[in-house]
Amino acid sequence: MRTVTFGEIMLRLSPPAHGRFVQAGQFDIVYGGGEANVAVGMAQCGMETEFVTALPDNELGQAAINALRRYGVATGHILRQGPRIGIYFIENGASQRPSKVIYDRAGSSIAVAKAADFDWKQILAGAQWFHFSGITPAISPEMAAATLQAAKTAREMGLSVSCDLNYRSKMWTVEEARKVMQPLMEYVTLLIANEEHIRTILEIDTSSLPVEDTNLTHEGAAQAAAMVNARYHIPTIALTQRRSLSASDNRFKGVLWREGEAAFSVQHTMHIVDRVGSGDAFAAGILTGIQKGYTLQQTVDFAAAACALKHSVEGDFPMSTEAEILALAQGNGSGSVQR
Repeated sequence: MRTVTFGEIMLRLSPPAHGRFVQAGQFDIVYGGGEANVAVGMAQCGMETEFVTALPDNELGQAAINALRRYGVATGHILRQGPRIGIYFIENGASQRPSKVIYDRAGSSIAVAKAADFDWKQILAGAQWFHFSGITPAISPEMAAATLQAAKTAREMGLSVSCDLNYRSKMWTVEEARKVMQPLMEYVTLLIANEEHIRTILEIDTSSLPVEDTNLTHEGAAQAAAMVNARYHIPTIALTQRRSLSASDNRFKGVLWREGEAAFSVQHTMHIVDRVGSGDAFAAGILTGIQKGYTLQQTVDFAAAACALKHSVEGDFPMSTEAEILALAQGNGSGSVQR
């Protein structure tokens, strides 16, 4: 089963060893971005994936493509055009100091691309799944139009369509996001989100639902998913629930709802090496579990374990194999040396 993801892959620059921007004499370099991370995460579990974007026809664009190919992601429909690759700087937080992100992505190759540049019938031919996030439509009005065209074409061709409702306040306002994301829900068969974003972007009032430890209870999360389904008719909904104890330690659990049935993962407590891409690892886990025919419970356990493991890996890309994820999902999370 081939999954196509669509978005922007960027050059990521970060001070070494949790250093601060103002201290940096050099930067560590990796490549990453939401939908690219999902494609890589799935590929590490043996799934066939392809990432679609636009990149400049220069060495930095080629380096980004090489990074994807290194981990088994197909790149045959990446457009080589436009002036530059997008960049983001990240200062990884620690203890009570939060992480900080600075974008330098204006005028990137995908930001100046046109919706008409992407031939979705050709790109999606032979695929079974299309995945995007709320980041891609926020890049530009043209990329919002391209995402809509892709999702609509995918459904017309019989593909499943998944959306991670990522909202980035540095890219657009809540009002702008609502105008674009709500119409896209017509074509989505799997929604991945957190309670805050379904409340703010999809305008689902969750204020009366029961809460425990800053997150919805099991009953509340199931009700929230049912409310999304009732308004937007999305058959499968996955919710992430995170509790930030500090920048260094988080708790995480997942919820998966389908046609009135809900499954809940165990709660993982992680000491964080790098949090970026952990939500994408969860999304990759959900898509992998569904496509491999896992049960609802097995799928959410697998996805939550994939998310937890990503916190232990530097860089954007999830690097865990299916066997490693399954081991944690089945309770082997001691971290003991394997000899």
